[in-house]
Formats: sequence, structure tokens, C-alpha cells
Amino acid sequence: MDESANRRRFWGTAILRLHDGFQSSPRNEPVSLADADISAHFRTHGFTLLEIMLAVAILGMMAVVIFRFVQSNMTALQFSSVTAANDAQYDGLRDLLTTEWQSLSPTRAKMIGEPFKLNDRERDEIRWNCSAGPGLLTRYAPGEFTVVLRLQSGNEKNGQLDLGLLREAQDDSDTVEGNETWVTLIRNVASLEITYFDPNANTWLPRWQGGIRLPSLVKISVGRPDAAEPWEAIIPLRRTPY
Repeated sequence: MDESANRRRFWGTAILRLHDGFQSSPRNEPVSLADADISAHFRTHGFTLLEIMLAVAILGMMAVVIFRFVQSNMTALQFSSVTAANDAQYDGLRDLLTTEWQSLSPTRAKMIGEPFKLNDRERDEIRWNCSAGPGLLTRYAPGEFTVVLRLQSGNEKNGQLDLGLLREAQDDSDTVEGNETWVTLIRNVASLEITYFDPNANTWLPRWQGGIRLPSLVKISVGRPDAAEPWEAIIPLRRTPY
């Protein structure tokens, strides 16, 4: 009888302990009143207007920062593209003049460097004789031509000056008056300065009197509105060995 009672007491105690373990598990842990109030607040009220405005302001500031970053990079890229295009124009001018002047014959070219007046100011120009070729920007022009590298007014309203070639046929018996043609090489330049190196005098000269001699070097200096320093190129009139 005592053994049976002990067994019932043992199993009863085990069941009570098992039941208490389930009651004390985290899944069935009782919720405090403070946690219940917070959960009820977010379920019934959501976000306040101040919280929404603060979130919108943060997103707006992030958008402004991203926009300024992208805009600054696009501006820098555009500026570098324009600068590269302008540099390519001046590089092409140097190659054109080098090819033309190195093909000249001293006796036929009669190169002359004298100033002329443009807009009440003296401007440099260089004049030479040649046939069809790079100096004329054509291969099919017959006869001899006089070519002048000079400035010319591009826009009279704002005083813009363009750099180009003025071409005129020497034998104009079969042509009408005013047969000069102008070819613009670079638009909107500030100035043009040309100097000549005389190997006999071993110095740079502001003018070249022509004759049957050619200068050994010609320095071209072009003022650029988009640069603080003028563009310069020293062009040899004799082919140099490499």
C-alpha cells in the first residue's frame, strides 16, 4: 500500500514540474504592461507627422548631395572634352603649316612677313607663293597662288577674330575681280604674333623681307580666349633628320 502511494506521489510531482517548465518557457513568457502599451501605440497610431517630415528631409538632403556630385562630374567632363577639341584644332594647324612650309621652294615661295592694319591695330601676317597642296587645302587648283595666314573679323558685333588662310590666284586673266577666297582655320582667337629666326644673324626677327631666302624657323603665337597663356609652335622650314 505504501509503495503504491509513493508511486502516485512521484508521478504527480513530475507532472507538476513538467507543467511549470512549459509555463516558464520564453514563448509563453508573460508580457509586461509597458511592452503592451508600446505595441498597442504603434499598432493604433503608426508614425507621427514629425517622424515622416524628418525622414523626407533626410532623403531630400541625400538627393541634393548626389545631384551636386553628378553635376560637378558632368561639368568637368564637358570642360575636358571642349579643351581637348580646341587642342586638336591647334595641333592640326601646326601639322598643316609644317607640311606646307617644308614643301616650299625658296626661289618660288618668296615668303614675306609684314604687319597689316585690322580694326585700327597692326596685326602680323605671313605671305608665300605655292601651287595646289596643303596651303590651299585642295589638290586640284591649277596655277600658282598667293596664300596669306592672317586674322580676319569673324563677327563685327562682338569683335571676334578668326584665324585662316586668304588665297588668291596669281594669274587672274581668266577670272573675275575679287577672286580671293577665305578659309577659316580657328574661330575666335585673341591675337596672332609671328617671328622669324634668321640663321645668319642668329636671332629672332619680327619681320621677314622675303627674297630667295627662307627663315630656318617660324614661331607662331596665337592668343586663346580659353587659356591664360597663348598657344605657341616653332615650325622648322627645313626637314630635320630623326
